[in-house]
Amino acid sequence: MAQQVPVDPSALAELSEKDGVHEVLPDLAYRRLAMVNVVFVGRPDAGDRGWVLIDAGLPATKGLIRRAVASRFGEGARPAAIVMTHGHFDHVGALEDLAAEWDAPVYAHERERPYLDGSASYPPGDPSVGGGLMAMLSPLYPTRPVDIGPRLRTLPADGSVPPMPGWRWLHTPGHSPGHVSFWRAEDKVLIVGDAFITVAGESAYATAVQQPEVHGPPKYYTVDWAAARDSVRTLAALKPAVAVAGHGQPLQGQELQRGLEQLASRFDEVAAPDRGQYAKHPARAEDGSAYR
Repeated sequence: MAQQVPVDPSALAELSEKDGVHEVLPDLAYRRLAMVNVVFVGRPDAGDRGWVLIDAGLPATKGLIRRAVASRFGEGARPAAIVMTHGHFDHVGALEDLAAEWDAPVYAHERERPYLDGSASYPPGDPSVGGGLMAMLSPLYPTRPVDIGPRLRTLPADGSVPPMPGWRWLHTPGHSPGHVSFWRAEDKVLIVGDAFITVAGESAYATAVQQPEVHGPPKYYTVDWAAARDSVRTLAALKPAVAVAGHGQPLQGQELQRGLEQLASRFDEVAAPDRGQYAKHPARAEDGSAYR
């Protein structure tokens, strides 16, 4: 993949947009699909197998993702791999179809494999956390796993991301047991998934308006709050210059760092729910073992 360009940590240029694809940096872009983002790592001239897709959107968004790919990388361009932050329904919607169509390997953390190989379902969403319509509807969200079969690969234990030179994966559990974020130390760029987000995830209004600000992971789908708090503190300690989350717009510079530091220091007060079935005790896996 093409060499990255350093980021000025004090400023991020106005996002450019083409056909729904927002370019954050010359080799980093995203496409919003209703309430969730997919991320593209690679320059527009990367061509076939020269770029990476991170996450795979909602069900029925395959066409939108394919059009975004054609717009950014050209007709017929396929990724070197699809890399997953985690396997919740809004991140795997088009995964099976796209992985098959592109004959692409799919990388994920080993703790996330059961939700990508068809062997385990996630715990149900919890509407009792409150906060808005998205939380109220959470019992209706799919929890069944996808199955991508022999294309599934485990991220290497050394923290490298094989199709993404210069990046490392960080285990950031809590929202899911195998949730990961991606970090490029050279320019302090973070692709965070849902370890934290930049919109109030429980509110349909906030999701539609997309006013960017740092929030904890979506409450209705987070099932280990102690682990989620530790993950946010790990990411805050990096002092990222730019962050692209799974929900909401990118944030950068002091706005990002102040918001993330406040979230880390006041996590139990501002992010963790004071009620709900997972508020005090983490979920258990289907076999009764600890979910984390």
